[in-house]
Amino acid sequence: MDRKNFLKKTLVAGVAGALVPSLLNAKNVKVKKSDYDHFMKKVGFNHLPNKENNTMNRVYHKASTRGHANHGWLDSHHTFSFANYHNPERMHFGVLRVLNDDRVAASQGFGTHPHDNMEIISIPLEGDLEHKDSMGNVAVIKKGDVQVMSAGTGVFHSEFNKNKDYEVKFLQIWMFPNKKHVQPRYDQISMREIEKDNAFFQILSPSSNDQGVWAHQNAWFSIGQFSRITEETYTLNDKGNGVYFFMLNGKATINEQTLNNRDGYGIWDVNQVTVTAEKDVRILLMEVPMSI
Repeated sequence: MDRKNFLKKTLVAGVAGALVPSLLNAKNVKVKKSDYDHFMKKVGFNHLPNKENNTMNRVYHKASTRGHANHGWLDSHHTFSFANYHNPERMHFGVLRVLNDDRVAASQGFGTHPHDNMEIISIPLEGDLEHKDSMGNVAVIKKGDVQVMSAGTGVFHSEFNKNKDYEVKFLQIWMFPNKKHVQPRYDQISMREIEKDNAFFQILSPSSNDQGVWAHQNAWFSIGQFSRITEETYTLNDKGNGVYFFMLNGKATINEQTLNNRDGYGIWDVNQVTVTAEKDVRILLMEVPMSI
């Protein structure tokens, strides 16, 4: 695939319906889809992952090296390139395109904006997030919930901090789908009924009959929460997948790499990964295909 077509596929397909910088500067703004030329001016052909230079099967993203944008009402850290943060070494991890660690001020939020052909997962860490969309869904996502939205052929939605006196903290994650132009859909569950202590528990899979929510992708997400020192082995579901760990809090060692709060670590071309968690640790594990 040539560089121009690669950029069209990895940027425009997901970001054309995304939160572009003009949206991030306002509380309630409707935005139109940006075209290819618009993103070429902002990004340029140099901002592409250079797969030929990958000599190892792992990548470590220290929390302090993430992209950062503070818009007053929104304080956001970006593990991968997003909006005004562009890093050619951090365009995506396999089909995992966006991992944003967001804080939204009281009664503030993202105005109505579009998405298409992207699987979007939101996980509140503190506070309550109110969601409205063009499918008619109105919902409040709370700490302990997980939400998935398949943008498919196109959907508009808004997200606001429902609380009037404190901020909401949540993760927003985007994956490229394995099927394009599907009918948009929305789902959310409470993890309280499936959560475990001192173990990983699954919150997302490719199957609607499996535990947790499901997405149009050969991906499995799990959360591990550990109140005591624990060693856990995770076996990948698909040999073509990699796994990306994101430390929500605490300290753990993934194989031989030590991670602290908000560090990220991705590994591929393995069948199993060993996790040694210290006390009071919470980890998000995302197993995703490495080929887009």
